[in-house]
Amino acid sequence: MNETVLTPILDILDIIGIAVFALSGALVAAKERQTFVTMGFFALVTGVGGGTVRDLLIDAPVFWITDPWVAAVCLGTALIAWFTPVRIWEGKLLDYADGIGLAAYAVLGSAKAIAYGIPPVPAALMGVITGCVGGVIRDVVAGRPSIIMQPELYVTAAALTATLTVAGMQVAPMLGLPDWAVWSMAFACGFALRAAAIRFELGLPSYGDGKEGNTTESTPRSSSTDQS
Repeated sequence: MNETVLTPILDILDIIGIAVFALSGALVAAKERQTFVTMGFFALVTGVGGGTVRDLLIDAPVFWITDPWVAAVCLGTALIAWFTPVRIWEGKLLDYADGIGLAAYAVLGSAKAIAYGIPPVPAALMGVITGCVGGVIRDVVAGRPSIIMQPELYVTAAALTATLTVAGMQVAPMLGLPDWAVWSMAFACGFALRAAAIRFELGLPSYGDGKEGNTTESTPRSSSTDQS
């Protein structure tokens, strides 16, 4: 990977994001009682999907092709999932872990885009893409509702993290702040929002909420079709 882009802080965030998303992908396959090969595939596409799309869009070398550790982390995570009962990952533990991965990847994606000369707004969008697309690919391949169509704040948390990363990196030189402080603050804020959404089931208003004139003939709304 481009040594001018990644620092030890971003390297750590990268590995955290990859491992967490790879685990979520492997567990989807495990719940469907698939083979280890399928679990490894889900772990890989979930772990690297968002970063791959980002790198293709910003014209950077695809990160996991040039880094021998990425695929190893994904397959190692799948191996952990293979030898552990799915029930230990049930509940909100994995949701919080996914929130950590989401915030980590949003920071990494936007910071890398800035380092490659991408303007601020597209760079923030690269953070959102890095954090969310792997989960979207996982859900589409598994044939289940996409994670971004759930009512709780998810994309919003990634957007907050990416926006704070990009904005912070723009003003950090004027304030004399190191980049690692900006990245840490953005990560903490994004994860805090996602954790609050998980704990208190927070979500943005859906289209049509509170509008007068809705009747029973309107298309019914369910939690699986909300987008936050």
